Amino acid sequence: MTFQHSPAPARTDVHVASPGDSSRYPYAVHGRVLTAGALAWATSIVLFGLNPETYPGLAVQGISGTIFQVGLLLLLRTLWLTRALGEGRLARGVLRFEAFAVTMAIGSTIADAAQVSNMSQPGWAILDAFWPLSMLGMFFIGIRIAVAGRWEGLTRWWPMVAESWAVVTIPALGIFGQTVGRGVACVHLIVGYAVLGLLVSRKTD
Repeated sequence: MTFQHSPAPARTDVHVASPGDSSRYPYAVHGRVLTAGALAWATSIVLFGLNPETYPGLAVQGISGTIFQVGLLLLLRTLWLTRALGEGRLARGVLRFEAFAVTMAIGSTIADAAQVSNMSQPGWAILDAFWPLSMLGMFFIGIRIAVAGRWEGLTRWWPMVAESWAVVTIPALGIFGQTVGRGVACVHLIVGYAVLGLLVSRKTD
């Protein structure tokens, strides 16, 4: 009698998730881009302030600000896919409008970096207004995420912390001046959006 041993065929129905597995963490890239953008913009603010006047400052702020805003778009996509604001038409409409506002803000950022904008013209002034408008919109979205309760644990509350950037930074600038306001802006970006990006990157559903 002859015994023949051959290795068992490989199983194709078994999948072992790796730490960077996109099927286990479907929003990993979304979160990492948001974190990178927040850190890049915070660094730009440290080096050149919130309103740089030199060409290098405008260029660095333009690049870093655009990365951050792309991160916001990816965050909005995550909110859309997870129905973080709810299932209704109003929730979807809010996310669509916010995505439009952020896209317009990206246009404003690029125009400022290229030094082609002219605030004396109504069209450019309206485009420029989408920057603060989009950030204010993110604040209300953060509140809605907490109220809806579809995200659980820390991710339910941290968007409200991160997305309060505008309502914290702008008063700080007005009350305490540029130096303190710049510090508040940087710290808030790191504690808020950079951490939120890490939380989003670890979401599994």
